[in-house]
Amino acid sequence: MANLETQYAGLKLKNPIIASSSGVTDSLPRVKKLAEAGVGAVVLKSIFEEEILIEMEELMQKMTARPFVYPETLDYMEEDQHEDIIRTYLSLISECKKAVDIPIIASINAVSNQKWTYLASEIEKAGADAIELNMFALPSDINKTSQEIEDTYISIVKQVISEVKNIPVTVKISHYFTAMGHMIQRFSEAGAKGIVVFNRYYSGDINIHDETLDSAFVLSHNNEIALPMRWVGLMSDKIDADMAATTGIHTGEDVVKLLLAGAPLVQIATALYKNNFTVVGEMLEFIEKWMKEKEYKSIEDFRGKLNHKGEGDTASWERVQFMKEFRHFVLKHMQTPA
Repeated sequence: MANLETQYAGLKLKNPIIASSSGVTDSLPRVKKLAEAGVGAVVLKSIFEEEILIEMEELMQKMTARPFVYPETLDYMEEDQHEDIIRTYLSLISECKKAVDIPIIASINAVSNQKWTYLASEIEKAGADAIELNMFALPSDINKTSQEIEDTYISIVKQVISEVKNIPVTVKISHYFTAMGHMIQRFSEAGAKGIVVFNRYYSGDINIHDETLDSAFVLSHNNEIALPMRWVGLMSDKIDADMAATTGIHTGEDVVKLLLAGAPLVQIATALYKNNFTVVGEMLEFIEKWMKEKEYKSIEDFRGKLNHKGEGDTASWERVQFMKEFRHFVLKHMQTPA
C-alpha cells in the first residue's frame, strides 16, 4: 500500500488532505466527522480580529456611558473584554484535541497587529498544533502604498511568532500582491513555516432585476486551481517554508497535480460542501491508485517533480501570454470556414 504520509510546517500528517477553515470546521461534531472521513488535519474556522475589537469597543462604550467609571474598571474591561469569544474558541481547540488524533490548526483572521496578538499564546496553551494567520485587507485605500500593506502583514507574522514557544505559525494569503514571489519570500524569512495559496474571499454581485448588490461566487470552481498551482510550482523550491495550496481542488487528480507541483498538502472546503465528507475517501483512493500505477511508494518520491526546478518545462510556469498555445487551441476546437 502506498505511503501517503507527508510533513507540513514541521507537523507529521497521515495524508496530504486538510479540511480548510470554513463552516465545516466550526464545531466538535463536524471535526470528529472529518477525522472519521480520513482528513490529515483540520484548520478550525477562523476567529476574527474584527469580532474581538468590535466587541471591545461596544463594551467600552457601555462602560464609559455610566456615571461612575473608575480607571480600574477600564483596566479590567481591557483585560476581560474578549473572554466570551476567546473562551469559546479555546474550548473548541481543547475539545477537538481530546476527541481526535489528527493535528488541529487554529486560524486567526487578522488585518492588524493590535492587542489581539497575545491570543496566540493562549491558543498554544489550549493545545493547538499550529496557528494559521488568514490575512487580508482589500487594498482599496488609494492613500496607502503596497509597501505599507506588506509591512503590516510581516509585522503581524513576527508579532504572533514572538507570542508562541513550540508551535509553528503559517500564513494563508491572497493573490493581491504586486511582487508575489518577493512577498512569499518575505513571509518565509519572517518565520512562517507554511504558506497557503490562495485564500478565497467574499465577492459581491449585481442583481440587474432588483438593481441591488447581492452575494455570489461563494464556492470555488475547478478551473481556479490554475493560480495556486502556478505559484506552488514557481516557489516551492525557492523558500524554506512549505507551500500548500487551496481553492479549486475538487478531486483526487487535483491533489496529485499540486503534489507534483511541490505542495506537501492541499486544503479543501468547496469539495466538502458539495460532496459531503465522503469526497475525502474518494480523493485518497485516487491518489493511492495513481501512485500504484506509477510505482511510487511515498509522496516524497514524486512531490515537486514538476516544479520550477523539476523535470517539467520550467518556462511553462512563467509563461503568461497564450502565444502558440492559443493558436493550437483554435485549430483544435474551431472549424475552418468552407
